[in-house]
Amino acid sequence: MTWMRWRPAIEHALYRPDGGFYRRPEGPAGHFRTSVHASARFAAAVVRLLAGVDAALGRPERLDFVDVGAGRGELVLAVRDLLPEDLRGRVRLRAVELADRPDGLPAEVHWSARPPSGSAGLLFANEWLDNVPLDLAEPGPDGRLRYVEVAPDGTERPGEPLDAADAAWARRWWPDGERVELGGPRDAAWAAAVGGLERGLAVAVDYAHLRAARPPFGTLTGFRGGRECAPVPDGSCDLTAHVALDAAAVPGHPALLATQREALRALGVSGARPPLALAGSDPAAYLRALAGAGEAAELTDPAGLGAFHWLVQAVRMPVPEDLAGLPGWQTLPS
Repeated sequence: MTWMRWRPAIEHALYRPDGGFYRRPEGPAGHFRTSVHASARFAAAVVRLLAGVDAALGRPERLDFVDVGAGRGELVLAVRDLLPEDLRGRVRLRAVELADRPDGLPAEVHWSARPPSGSAGLLFANEWLDNVPLDLAEPGPDGRLRYVEVAPDGTERPGEPLDAADAAWARRWWPDGERVELGGPRDAAWAAAVGGLERGLAVAVDYAHLRAARPPFGTLTGFRGGRECAPVPDGSCDLTAHVALDAAAVPGHPALLATQREALRALGVSGARPPLALAGSDPAAYLRALAGAGEAAELTDPAGLGAFHWLVQAVRMPVPEDLAGLPGWQTLPS
């Protein structure tokens, strides 16, 4: 039986060219539903945010929209279709995904395996960081944290003690718990993405937890065919763990942590029912508005998609007007 730490096991299971889970033709949408798939209102909110970034940047000649963890291009194409006229000729569409470029994707969408450098605009990473591979650790009999090793069938055993960098991360960001998900690789991935922005706004959206309430037994799990399953690193299922987003925030840039419910409401997504008077004057319009309210309610449901967290960071630009009023903006020390 081949044993390895969880980080290389996840890397192999999800991204290997010859059968990795995320290399499959159906893409993530074949196995789970994200906010992008739930409603076009999510893409509309992203477009509104992109317009706010454009205004805050002084309406530059070229504006980038960078979709990190693009799947099969669902969000970047939805954004393209909803762009207002004043943005349509200036926005450069960029999709970032390790999988091969999908057949039939329009040539105007630039496809790459890594976030670009020197971009100016909005970088949006929806459910990306939760799939960045990471190691797990558990305390040994002596109380020291040790890496968890895993076999292809999901069986686990204790490994070597943590190296200095992972031990320092655990002390700072996850000091208690029987099972620690070591987020250093995710912090580095986010820092690299933010570092590629010359000017703009970077947004990471994921199920997350904060230092004051880390889950004591971790969150690593699998998904297959729309159902949660045991996390087995054999390529048959998605492998995902919630993100320590407070640890990921890059020092030196204004940062906000908000729930998706808070962020989408600030961007005009409301689940309020349309007035009943509309049903009498225009029944078709009422039904459309009612359906839209239902979709908005799903996106902002505090027990569902609304519980996602948004990490928002402004890079050499003012905070966009729609988000400026949300509480909690701060600049972390370098």
